[in-house]
Amino acid sequence: MTETTVVHLLRHGEVHNPQGVLYGRLPDYHLSENGVLMAEAAAKWFAGRDVTALFCSPMERAQETAAPLAETFGLPVGVDERLIEAANRFEGMKFGHGEASLKKPANWPLLRNPFRPSWGEPYEELAQRMLAAAATARDAARGHEVVCVSHQLPIWIARRRAEHKRLWHNPKNRQCGLASVTSLVYEGDEIIGVDYAEPAAALISGPVVPGA
Repeated sequence: MTETTVVHLLRHGEVHNPQGVLYGRLPDYHLSENGVLMAEAAAKWFAGRDVTALFCSPMERAQETAAPLAETFGLPVGVDERLIEAANRFEGMKFGHGEASLKKPANWPLLRNPFRPSWGEPYEELAQRMLAAAATARDAARGHEVVCVSHQLPIWIARRRAEHKRLWHNPKNRQCGLASVTSLVYEGDEIIGVDYAEPAAALISGPVVPGA
């Protein structure tokens, strides 16, 4: 008989980013006060579940989101580089507060192929590394549940691959809110379902910089 394992992909909480920078993999971007509350809300949502392992991206905001979970379950946090944010050549640029990086002619060559995409890490590579990380997490928690803290685009691409959908998409249509949980349900080694929940929905307000 096969066993059921659930790999929960938890997006980090809100980040303190008053300048509207697309921070990507830049260091020293931490959770805002509201982001800390989101992380705590996610930990409360998981409380009582059969979580036996915890992994996260190496980025500070992911580790800070994982902290309340680690305390709740008394688990160490394993850092998995494959859970990191997607590489993006717009990293460090501003998209709010009067800045319009996408309207600058110097940046237009980066937009030549939205299907790959040309401005960042290829969707196919992203899907492969995320599902490989999910498989490692699954193996660490066979028959139980495991949480992997990651980022919006990596989680969304992992979900689309799990649901056998094309990887290119309209970013406005991503269902991956701050501190949301995308759950991959495995029977043995096979993904048989995907669930989604937003434990911190009540704490979300206003626009969020994409690709965070």
